[in-house]
Amino acid sequence: MCTSMAQPRLVCENARQKVGEIIFMTPKTVKFEFRNAGSQPLVITEVHPSCGCISVKYPEGAVAAGQTGIIEATYDARMLGTFYRELAVFTNEQEAPTYLAFEGRVVERLLDYDGDFPIDLGNVRLSSNYVEFDDVNRGDKPVVELQVANLEHGTYEPQLMHLPQYLSAEYLPSVIQSGRIGRIRLTLDSERLMMDGLNQTSIYLARYMGDKISDQNEIVVSAILLPAFRDLTKEGLEKAPHIVVMDGTEMVEDVAQLPMNGKKKVTKVFNVTNIGEETLTVSAVQVFNRALTVSLSDRNIAPHATAKLKITVDAKQLAKAKNGPRILIISNDPRHAKTLLDLNVE
Repeated sequence: MCTSMAQPRLVCENARQKVGEIIFMTPKTVKFEFRNAGSQPLVITEVHPSCGCISVKYPEGAVAAGQTGIIEATYDARMLGTFYRELAVFTNEQEAPTYLAFEGRVVERLLDYDGDFPIDLGNVRLSSNYVEFDDVNRGDKPVVELQVANLEHGTYEPQLMHLPQYLSAEYLPSVIQSGRIGRIRLTLDSERLMMDGLNQTSIYLARYMGDKISDQNEIVVSAILLPAFRDLTKEGLEKAPHIVVMDGTEMVEDVAQLPMNGKKKVTKVFNVTNIGEETLTVSAVQVFNRALTVSLSDRNIAPHATAKLKITVDAKQLAKAKNGPRILIISNDPRHAKTLLDLNVE
């Protein structure tokens, strides 16, 4: 864990990572999650990679005390053999940088696909069968990539079926040689999304010519479109509604506890309170998979009033889900237009 004693204070539990074997010319992204353990906002001013083979992304704004962030390093994998790479992270904590590092080996072919390609479709394997475009603003065109490993003796041409109008796909390369890895680049056109909040669909990867859709080759795609508050004044922000979700007397920040205790179905009620000065309007309460059902007793919550959020979990459907049990609340709270609750249902 990388730590430094100051206010603010950067704490990174995975400061040195082993990424194992990666395929030659297939970029690998390593994520370093950090927390501001100090009492003042933390600002990352610069991140210097140890070579030009690494591109980096990090939070541009301040990270509040107690909050977390992610630094991403993408290695281009253009040189065969073992590697060790570092990032020097400069912050407003101290003059000396904090060092992050990752190591691994670039190979021509993988012997074990289970780690980076857990989705087994028979002749091909996928890095994931769930795609999420998070915190999208109207006008954005974000990109997400999936990796595809060809296990066939011959070539494989990836093709996605049932793409909606707001998604486009690019195949890199269009033909994947035996034992090689390709990428599917998905681009979201947010102008074509129908509504604020969760827009979810299923697309399907064809494994061979004439393939049909099924649960096995399904890829679930979620896009969360945020409402716009472009005309909000400073005075309006101060008087704006403010959503808070409570479990009894405890505030729910990210994870809501809902233990199943071996039951087939469990229901629990949370309180949704408006601690702002104007009416809180909830435009959407949505779930990410069919294992959950939700209802809210009132979509228009007066200042300092409370509504009841009823959540039911079906254990049988949860076992079939390709994504986690989460609930999305979209409201006119400009600070928390999106309230996302992960359910702990162990």
